[in-house]
Amino acid sequence: MRSILVTTGSLIAFAACSGDIATVVDSSAATIVSSQVASATMTDLGTLGGSSSVALSINPAGQVVGYSDITGNVATHAFLWKDGVMADLGTLGGSLSIALDINPDGQVVGQSFTTSDVALHAFRWHDGVMTDLGAPGGTFSVASGINPAGVIAGSTIDATFSAVVWLKDVVIDLGTLGGTFSSAQDINAGGQVVGFSSTTGDAETHAFLWDNSRLTDLGTLGGSSSLGFDINPAGQVVGSSLIAGDAASHAFLWEKGQMIDLGTLGGSTSDGLGINPAGHVVGSSSINGSSISHAFLWRDGAMIDLGTLGGSSSVAWSINQKGQVVGSSLTTGDVAVHAVLWRTQH
Repeated sequence: MRSILVTTGSLIAFAACSGDIATVVDSSAATIVSSQVASATMTDLGTLGGSSSVALSINPAGQVVGYSDITGNVATHAFLWKDGVMADLGTLGGSLSIALDINPDGQVVGQSFTTSDVALHAFRWHDGVMTDLGAPGGTFSVASGINPAGVIAGSTIDATFSAVVWLKDVVIDLGTLGGTFSSAQDINAGGQVVGFSSTTGDAETHAFLWDNSRLTDLGTLGGSSSLGFDINPAGQVVGSSLIAGDAASHAFLWEKGQMIDLGTLGGSTSDGLGINPAGHVVGSSSINGSSISHAFLWRDGAMIDLGTLGGSSSVAWSINQKGQVVGSSLTTGDVAVHAVLWRTQH
């Protein structure tokens, strides 16, 4: 799963934590609407009492994780949604937490502010306990992916980003493609890690595959940069890459040394964000004649628009073995962003 690393120069600003870290919201009455995929439904997963939420990962059992505003929009917390109920996972003592991935055993990883928001650390959550993974070499860290064995991939940051793997109590630095920074985004059951790194001289940023202690540059779709976001058990990688002339960024599927352009929903840009064991890809793409983006499902060589909750845009982040897809969408009138579960025909 891909990183959302919040640092001092944060992309997301949040108010102080209210201290309420045990909220459970029943979303069993969530709104269900039709998407643009045959035999598919879209479920609004609701929030932790606040205005907005985003779903980022789903495991084979249909458990969903992400983040949501809490009641009063005073803070944003990681959540675990299962069987129609959204549960607050709390924080490491600070005002913000984000859940980025969940494995088949229900182990969750992400990042959270520590007490008084003095640092942002990677965490592992399991059976009601959130464990601080620290920030080796710096003040900030993020755990982006966790495989079935509980091995975690992520990044630490001091002066620059460093891709790492947490193997029990050992932190392994994955290195770079010759440049000064790298970031790990996901890890599969075989221990293969996907992410991106700067090349020699920090001239470009390329997607990488780390396997057996070796980093492989996955190249680009002809442009100057690419980003790897997700990997399935077969080693298929998805992400986004600039095309020739750096005219636009397109979603790609990389397999056995070949990077395939997945195209768009008629617009100019797309991003591949998640892939399941069957090689089905989800992400976001601009639609025909517009800069607005919709969530998509790519399978059997075709990209399908998953639609929205009535708002103008949506994005799909993860897909499991059953073809269940999670992400987020603007609601009717573009009033708020809500976490979404699409149930597609498998």
